[in-house]
Amino acid sequence: QVQLVESGGGLVQAGGSLRLSCAASGRTFSNYVMAWFRQAPGKEREFVAAVSRSGVGIYYADSVKGRSTISRDIAKNTVYLQMNSLKPEDTAVYYCAAGDTVRPNIDYVYDYWGQGTQVTVSS
Repeated sequence: QVQLVESGGGLVQAGGSLRLSCAASGRTFSNYVMAWFRQAPGKEREFVAAVSRSGVGIYYADSVKGRSTISRDIAKNTVYLQMNSLKPEDTAVYYCAAGDTVRPNIDYVYDYWGQGTQVTVSS
């Protein structure tokens, strides 16, 4: 089992920045691809970003590419999502996920999920 706890969400004005954190515990953190997904009210959950086990492979959704940076700190068992130039359409609950997958942008391949953290971007 892997337990994931997200933090760092909040209310921010358009153009602002937030850094989300996801602390992992349980099984070996470095065994898993780590990802961020988000779900806005009335919409399906969508992929945001993922990082490979080593941290070398990085993947972004087109909607956040150039504005966001995903990273992982293996020593701290934590994955981060730095989001800049936030837009109202970034408003959603952001979820951290861990899995053993070769399809990092597909949500159903992930085995473990956090409880989510709310990000609200005001215009």
